[in-house]
Formats: sequence, structure tokens, C-alpha cells
Amino acid sequence: MNSNMPPKIVPPVQKGRPTTLPAAALKKLAKLIERGFSARPPITLQLLGRLLLHAAAVGAAVGCVSLGFVKGLELVEHTVLEGLAGYIPLRAAGEALFPVGEDTHFRPWLLLFLPGIGALLAGVISRLAPETRGGGADTIIEAFHEHGGVVRRRVPFIKVLASIATLGFGGSGGREGPTMLIGGSIGSIVGRYLRVTDRERRILLVAGLAAGMAAVFRTPLGAAILAVEILHKDDFESDALVPSVLASVVSYSVFISFFGESTLFAHATKYPFIPAHLPLFALMALVVCGMALIFVQSLDAVRRLSLHSRLPAWLRPAAGGLGLGIVATPIIYVLSTRLGEGQGLGILGGGYGAAQVAITGASWLPGGWRAVEILLLLGAVKIMATSLTVGSGGSAGDFGPSMVLGGIFGGAFGRAAQLLLHDARIDPGAFALVGMGTFYGGLAHVPIGSLVMTCELAGSYDLLVPLMLAEGIAFVALRNHSLYHAQVNSKRESPAHRDELGFNTLKGIRVDEIVVKDRPFSIFRQDAPASEVTQVVASSEGQDAFPVVDKDGLLVGVITAEILRTMTSDPDIGPLTLADDLMAPPVFVRETDDLHGALDVLLSSGMRELLVTNEEGHVVGLLDHAEITAVYLATTTAKGRLG
Repeated sequence: MNSNMPPKIVPPVQKGRPTTLPAAALKKLAKLIERGFSARPPITLQLLGRLLLHAAAVGAAVGCVSLGFVKGLELVEHTVLEGLAGYIPLRAAGEALFPVGEDTHFRPWLLLFLPGIGALLAGVISRLAPETRGGGADTIIEAFHEHGGVVRRRVPFIKVLASIATLGFGGSGGREGPTMLIGGSIGSIVGRYLRVTDRERRILLVAGLAAGMAAVFRTPLGAAILAVEILHKDDFESDALVPSVLASVVSYSVFISFFGESTLFAHATKYPFIPAHLPLFALMALVVCGMALIFVQSLDAVRRLSLHSRLPAWLRPAAGGLGLGIVATPIIYVLSTRLGEGQGLGILGGGYGAAQVAITGASWLPGGWRAVEILLLLGAVKIMATSLTVGSGGSAGDFGPSMVLGGIFGGAFGRAAQLLLHDARIDPGAFALVGMGTFYGGLAHVPIGSLVMTCELAGSYDLLVPLMLAEGIAFVALRNHSLYHAQVNSKRESPAHRDELGFNTLKGIRVDEIVVKDRPFSIFRQDAPASEVTQVVASSEGQDAFPVVDKDGLLVGVITAEILRTMTSDPDIGPLTLADDLMAPPVFVRETDDLHGALDVLLSSGMRELLVTNEEGHVVGLLDHAEITAVYLATTTAKGRLG
């Protein structure tokens, strides 16, 4: 048998009902299938090889841009915050790039205004590309779903400058959020220059997103998994996983070639697994979820306040930056004076140093309950600071602060548990690391990606089991809350996959091309007695929906077997009951509607078949779910063969 010959269409068969599709419908479906089978199928290995080559190029480009971004950010932060304001940021172990000056003099009056000045500069810059405002993750997720993976060419460069201005002058936010947009937009741009298909361009966008995360957070595998998870709440982009892994490896390699291979955070060399501590990790997960909920509500509150202000969009981040300076500067001054060290405290900038303190402690951090109080205060202030920066539209990420907040509250919980239970085996650093993954993984709906990233940050998989437990709890507890509003539930709800699922194809086929108009079916007048209706419905083996018409033959209702069973069990039904008493509002489509709309009506109503009317309202036939399924399978098969 010739493998290129189209298969014969065999319509679904139901008992007691002719199911042959009309000649026009058969002809149209046959053409679709014949075209699909005669088209030369794509050579998978060639396609995959080309895509991986493109992903490697994206990874190299993102790695180089990430180098420039991080180096430029550190230079501005060193010059402005440390040099001018005398503010010494609290840094993580693998973060410091410039030596701290010995003659630094703290100028709180200047620090008060610096975040607002930086946000103002970023706001002016962002007028060239308004989509660069905010963290950046929502923008790149929306580009994937709504815009065919297309991002304007200017976006990565505008985002680099705006983020350096915001974070370098003290804005409270992370570098990872901006690099999601920077990396994803570079992937999109590479795809446009190489003139790849829409599907390949979206994959390169995801690969670029992963590459950006892998470089600045130094977690190549976790970044690749997170990139394919973050687009959906309950699904992931499996096609993009391998290209994302390759892009992450290349970008990570470029980055560490200049900054070294060390992880971002210092941590214990070993975290022993103690089954008796699992209930503590479960309880900590609930506490962290509560704080995550407060964080996302705080962000949304500032966003709403900002949107309702009379300030132009480009000026709102400056107002948020000024508010940040007013709130943070007095707290930084008082705490740094009392503690003597750790002046920065992680309130401004990414705050990775605060997470480092939660993991390993610090010489200036007091012991006992005093340490718990300081970490809780630090977490509360960090929530306010990040909300003022990101919520007002500042070009700073919410990913980094989310991880930091999880580490702070997890570390505080671990210290409190250690004090209450007097168990020397409890390591607060383990709770801080698990808290990191739990906080962000729950809010962003990326449990696997954040789990792997946390293991990479810890340098081992010692915390795998408590992370799995905590991530599972967070995934359920934060089910209805999300850090990213552009996420969709699954591929089925994504415009990026509607063509692949065949829905757009169904829009091109009208109901009257499929419905069999000469098929016999039963129909009732409104004044038909219930006994007649019951007899006809009981004897019908193929019809599920029975139209009810008025004296002019216009559709007024529908009777189903389910309705009939419910009504006949009513003791009030007697010989005077009519079809008008048994019917429900009609569920129908017009013959000029398309099959996409018919499928939507069918699914929303829960019925197995629909009544079909003409424009005047007369019933001309019935449309069964099996007939729509036959069209769906035929069109998607043809589309798949066409590649």
C-alpha cells in the first residue's frame, strides 16, 4: 500500500442514526487530509539540529549581554551608592566585584533621594519602550502567548539602561527579572533575523529567558526548567526544554569565564537529611506561603495606587523611588548604628546579602531571639521596599526579592525552631534555602524549576526531600495567587497553541458544511402532551436533544432525556402536562456559525448534540459532538503533516 495515499474517512457510528457526512463536508475534509499526506514531512533531526544551533547562538549573545549588564550595574552601584552616598551594600559571598573603599562616609541625606533620581532616569529612558517598565517577566510571558514571540529590537538595550539606573541608584529589586526580558527579547530578535517559523521563534524566546537566568543566578539546569514552567500555571513548554538547556549552558559558561564558578551564596558543606524534621519544613512552608501572600498583595496594592495616580506612567517609578528613600533611609541609619556592621542590610538593591545572613549568619548578627526579630523586621521592610520599587513600575525584578524574602523568613523560622526545640541538629541555613525555593516556586507556579535552582544554589541535593515537601504545599496553598498576571493555566488557553490545537482551523468551517439536513429527527409542538413526548423519547435510540417549536415552527425550547427523567419523577406531573412544561431554554447554533463557536456552545452546555437553526429560527438539523470531532481530527492531522 502506498503510504502517501490519504486514509479513507470513516465517520463515527451511533446506534439508530445515520452518520454519513454530507458530500460537501467529505470533499473538504478529504482535501485537507490529502494535502497533509502529500506534503513532505519535516526531517526531525534537521529541524532539531538547526534549532539547537540557533539556541547556542542565543546563549552566547545573552551571556555577553548579561556580562555587560551585571558589570555596568555593579560599576554604577559602586560609584553612586558607595562613592557618593557612602552606602555599603550587604552582599552575598559570590557577589562582590569591587573592593569597598576604606574612607567611605555615610551620607543618609543623599541616600534619601538617590532611589528616586535613579527611577526618574529609568522612567525617562523607558519612554522609548514602555514595555520595559516593571520586572520584565510578565512582558516576556505576554510576548510568548499573545504576540507570536515577537519583541521589539530596542527592548533589551532599553531594559539594560533602565535597570542599571533603577538598581544602581538603590532601587529594591533583582537582576534576574530584567534578564528574563533581556534574554527572552534577544532570543526573539535572533529568531527574527534568522527568519525562523513562529514556533521556533517562541522556543528561542524561552531559550533566551533561560540563558539570562542561568548567567546571573549561576543555576543553568534550574534556569532551563524554570523557563519552560513559568509560562503556564499547570503546564510547561516541553519542546523548548532541550534548546533552553543548551542556551543556559552556553550563557552560564560565558558568564563564569569572567566572574568565576563559585555559587552566589556560601552555605554549609553538608545538610544531613533528618526525617523527624519534615513536619517542621511543612510548617515552615505554610508560614512562608503566608508571607508570600502578603508580598503579592502589597505589590498589587502599590500597582493599583500607582495606576490611579494622576502622574504620567514614566514618572510613577520616581514617586515610588522617593517613597523608598523616605521609608528605607531612617531604618538603615538606625539599624546600622546599633549593629555597628552590615550597614546595607539588603534593603536596597537585590538584597542577596540579607539572604546570605539568613543562611550562614554574620559576625554582627546577635544570637537568640534577637536574631529572629532582626530577620523578621528585615523581611517586612524588604516587602515594603520592593513593592514601592516594582509596584510603581520601576525597572527591577521581583524574582530576586522573592528568593531573598523566602530565605529571610525561612531562616527566621529555623532559628525560632532551634530555640524552641533545643535541637542542635536544626540548621537555620537549611530552612533558609528551602524557604527560598518555596516562596518563589509557590508564587510563580514553578515548583520543579525553583526546586532544582535551590539545589544548585546549595551545591548539592541534600535538601531535595524537604524541598519536594515544601514545594508541594506551596503549590497547593498559593494555587489562586500568582506573581505573574500574564501566565495562563495551560497550553489549551494560550493563543500560542490555538493553531496547534486546531481551534483556529475550526473557525474556517461553517456549521452548514457539516450538518446533515436530511437526517430524520423528532420535533414537538409546545402543546404536545407529556405522554406523547415520553413515548417518542423512550423509543428514540439516536436523538438526544428534542426541539420544541411554537405554532409558527420557530424554536422555543429543547427537551432532553435528562430533563424528562427529572420531570417524570415529579408527582405533580399529570395528564395535563405539555411539552411546554418539560422544555428548557434552547441550546442551538445557527447554520452560518463556525465550528469553533459550536464547539464552545457544546462544551459550555454539557450536551452531546446541538440544534441547528436557520436565520429565521427554524430547526434545520442536529449537530453531534462526534461530527465536530471528526472534522477536528481531520484538520489537525492535515496540519501536522504540513508541519
